Amino acid sequence: MAIENAPLMKGVYLTGHGDIEKLEYREDIARPTPSAQQVLIRVSAAGVNNTDINTRTGWYSKSNESDDASWSGKALTFPLIQGADVCGVIVEVGAEVDAKRIGERVLVEPCLTQFNGQPLERFWYFGSECHGGFAEYAVIDSAHAYAVNSSLTDIELASFPCSYSTAENMLTCAQVDHTDTVLISGASGGVGSAAIQLAKARGAKVIAITSESKASLLTELGADEIVLRDRSLQQTLGDNSVDVVIDLVGGEQWPQFLNVLKPRGRYAVAGAIGGALVELDIRTLYLKDLRFYGCTQLETGVFASLIQRIEKGHIRPLVAKTYPLAEIGLAQEAFGSKQHIGKIVLSVSDGHTA
Repeated sequence: MAIENAPLMKGVYLTGHGDIEKLEYREDIARPTPSAQQVLIRVSAAGVNNTDINTRTGWYSKSNESDDASWSGKALTFPLIQGADVCGVIVEVGAEVDAKRIGERVLVEPCLTQFNGQPLERFWYFGSECHGGFAEYAVIDSAHAYAVNSSLTDIELASFPCSYSTAENMLTCAQVDHTDTVLISGASGGVGSAAIQLAKARGAKVIAITSESKASLLTELGADEIVLRDRSLQQTLGDNSVDVVIDLVGGEQWPQFLNVLKPRGRYAVAGAIGGALVELDIRTLYLKDLRFYGCTQLETGVFASLIQRIEKGHIRPLVAKTYPLAEIGLAQEAFGSKQHIGKIVLSVSDGHTA
């Protein structure tokens, strides 16, 4: 059943790996049609993420070639519509989807375990291995479109899916609870600020690494202690002082994370904005019985848990700035400057405002 008939839509094509000029705003893109188990979403807002830039520049490639520069380690198909953070309304459903879903306001689970009704051997990411939300319309399997009942605006809701599900997944993998002291690197970014709120929702003590200019807002979010990023962790916190490290940075400071972890401490990582190559003293790993968690594919139930936290008001959105879809280049430049706290969100079409 369909209520949207326009054959063309506005959107942004990524035409290949490279700089911002590889982003092409178009108004003549064919509107997608949902297959039997899919829904068509009229996108109202879409967040900007590190993965957008990393995918565009080919950062995920370990060989400096383009044939493995994706989440799945395979070559991407261009032109590609990116956009993992999507809030919108279901306007059409496939033959095997209940028509009652039409009209639902939804968030898209960005980590995909099925597509076109078929299970995936290796997970896909929305806007990477398939078209995403930087367009007026997007299709996704019904199972990955979660209804959300909230008074928040579409812009605010679009700040949640990628960053908050990543943070929730890291905390889930590391089994964080109210007894833990959690150290969060990159705490002012989208995932880091989400991790502060979600760790506090579990009752944990939170130590946030950030700059002096952003410290007060992170304290307002719930951080119990602030460590400035240019300070020595060992001198500030002491060895064997934290139960869990939630790391989004990597880089030269990385060995200190292992030193401040207590014996049997847990280290979870889902980013490397400070540098992907680090130095590991294997003795620290095995003599302290540390647990390492690489966190990309969402654990079962993580996104459903996130929706519940949104609906119950356990977490709040942090929107730094919004841009119209046509200004995606400016939005990504602002994102890259790292002068903001929270999320930068693209306004795609008129949606829920209150």
